[in-house]
Amino acid sequence: MRRMIDLKKIYKLLFGGRSGTREGDRYLLFIMLILLVFGLIVLFSASGAISYLKYNDSYRLIKHQLIGVILGAAAFYFFSTINYSFWRKTAFLMLFISILLLSLVFVPFLSAEWGAARSWISIFGFSLQPSELVKLSFLFYLAAWIVKQKEKIRDFKESTLPFFLILGIIIVLMLLQPDLGTLSVIMATSFVVYYAGGGKLRHLLLVIMAGAVGLLIMVQINPYQQNRFRCVIDPSYDSKRACYQVNQALIAVGSGGLWGRGLGASRQKYLYLPEVTGDSIFAVIAEELGYAASIILIFFYLALFYRGWKISNNSPDDFGKLLSIGIASWIFIQAMVNIGGIINLIPMTGIPLPFISYGGTSLIANLAAVGVLYNISKHTKTTTN
Repeated sequence: MRRMIDLKKIYKLLFGGRSGTREGDRYLLFIMLILLVFGLIVLFSASGAISYLKYNDSYRLIKHQLIGVILGAAAFYFFSTINYSFWRKTAFLMLFISILLLSLVFVPFLSAEWGAARSWISIFGFSLQPSELVKLSFLFYLAAWIVKQKEKIRDFKESTLPFFLILGIIIVLMLLQPDLGTLSVIMATSFVVYYAGGGKLRHLLLVIMAGAVGLLIMVQINPYQQNRFRCVIDPSYDSKRACYQVNQALIAVGSGGLWGRGLGASRQKYLYLPEVTGDSIFAVIAEELGYAASIILIFFYLALFYRGWKISNNSPDDFGKLLSIGIASWIFIQAMVNIGGIINLIPMTGIPLPFISYGGTSLIANLAAVGVLYNISKHTKTTTN
């Protein structure tokens, strides 16, 4: 009898039962599906030439992405079903998993280099980018830790300094790869969550300044990173090598005009634009569908952020509130950093455009995160629809 009661408690903790829950945020689901379908259409158009060149199969990359969609849908269902409060119970485990995932890229028989970064691992022929998964696992830990520190959150020694030290572990592991793009998203998301949790803006600015000094030092000792900043100031600085990608991206964006050349009519995707299916895919969108579609796409990212903000405001507890605003901020910040790099407002970072770029790990992480957000919306104090 005792065992049966324990099993019921476990079930209730994981799935939340039927009481106190409602239908999740339908608008959130709609936005997610629009981004997902749009991403598949654009990727189908962008991937044909490079897919045929590399694999002698024009549909190879889109078929792989469809596998990612299936796995991502499973991840969405899993995380949307499990009661979000369960992840607060596993906070320390989430920190351990985050550190473990980032450490795997340094294991010789697992590590797989891509370009100038060592951010991938290879398992049985399948590549995986651990840092994409860390965006969610570390967010679980950070939200739980801030809730636990609630009474001390405005104290520098008791809260801000430990926050910086915890984040510092992730920063060091990311810098060793190096993967500044993903690191910038994790840091920015962490700052938003820390501030939303009650942290002092003055203390947060000190942490940001320390991070900026560290970034400046790294850029000074790394010519590759120096060139990315130089290309923002002057894209013609080294248009054939260091600034080649940004120049081709600007050509693609500029040639699209207001309405674009037409779906499938991109010229830059024919081996002119590097990483055409990855971090450069927004340039293909702008070239084929024009500024109008590009602005609409940005609107959908804004709409997703708004739904997350609304869910956060109506969350039944602080953990749900921080988790919601963290997930919404992560996806929106990553989208804006990607687009900002393509139009040369900021240095190119090499991070994927959420739900759009080719990459199973990123897609699975995005869908899992929205699954968590959807589960929180089931428990909000008032309906978010």
